[in-house]
Amino acid sequence: MAQKDTTLQIEELLDKLSVSLTGEELEIIGKLYQQAMKLEVEFFSSQLIDQPVVAPLSRYCDPKYKLLIFSDFDLTCTIVDSSAILAEIAILSFQKANQSGIDNNLDRAKSGDLRSSWNMLSKQYMEEYEKCMERLLPPEESKSLDYDKLYKGLEVLAEFEKLANSRVVDSGVLRGMNLEDIRKAGERLILQGGCKNFFQKIVKTRENLNLDVHILSYCWCAELIRSAFSSAGCLDGLNIHSNEFAFEDSVSTGEIDRKMQSPLDKVEKFKSIRSDVDSTVPFLSVYIGDSVGDLLCLLEADIGIVIGSTTSLRRVGKQFGVSFVPLFPGLVEKQRQLAEEDASVFKARSGVLYTVSSWSEIHAFVLGSDFS
Repeated sequence: MAQKDTTLQIEELLDKLSVSLTGEELEIIGKLYQQAMKLEVEFFSSQLIDQPVVAPLSRYCDPKYKLLIFSDFDLTCTIVDSSAILAEIAILSFQKANQSGIDNNLDRAKSGDLRSSWNMLSKQYMEEYEKCMERLLPPEESKSLDYDKLYKGLEVLAEFEKLANSRVVDSGVLRGMNLEDIRKAGERLILQGGCKNFFQKIVKTRENLNLDVHILSYCWCAELIRSAFSSAGCLDGLNIHSNEFAFEDSVSTGEIDRKMQSPLDKVEKFKSIRSDVDSTVPFLSVYIGDSVGDLLCLLEADIGIVIGSTTSLRRVGKQFGVSFVPLFPGLVEKQRQLAEEDASVFKARSGVLYTVSSWSEIHAFVLGSDFS
């Protein structure tokens, strides 16, 4: 417990000290942090080990194990939410159509009105989202995980998300986008530091480690996700589960084939994938996410990893009895348990989620020291 408290204090201190730093200085610190992480992992990996270890997972898992890696996309893998990117493409598409004099049957006003419509939808979403958060929170904080009550509470969020998507579709702001423009935007999408390297490496070692990788996302257009990972050279081997735009002659109609809109949709897909694993093969599941929409999946996974520091996720989680523990101190505790227990020390619905600040930590935990 003392080590956990010390780690949290160090994280808070570093956050305070970094407030005044410039973007360039933060980038330098980020690179130094990644290098330090690499050296630390290399040191521990070089030690002779004659007992089971919890990290890296590639060493913890018996060769017979099936390792299932799940990840959210927006703001977990990316720096910018995909909905804003798609809205910008729609606005630029309208401007291009006007400039070229092409009549593409877009029954919209000028692009300025389109941007205003999008800004209004975004503002309305944020305002109603906050109200939704207030409604789903129980009056008293649970002392331990109350999964059923959490699931019931997130039904409120599910209805809200579906209504918000219907509002966007009905507004017509998603009409008129060229498929090729969406693909180009995906290719230029900036991923979180270390994310690209992690997925490149995980795809390369997929067969050797007997693992499957799944992306579960609310993103309106799965093609954007496919293009992002394709440009990073790691699309092969990734299973992407998301929504799809409807197209006519490679131009978006404004409709969305809605496959994943809410936390409930995500967790049902998660459980469906998990249930499809050969029942004779033991498996371990890892879910990586950043928001309230990921909470059920994070808890259903044997290992739930929260990347970044989303206030709403922590607030909702704590109210329903979820504990948030920095990953590496948490692994030290799991290593102690492993020495005392024969069974797996990682269990679904344990009520404990592990926090990291970067993909480098996830990489080190899952794959070890190979950052090449």
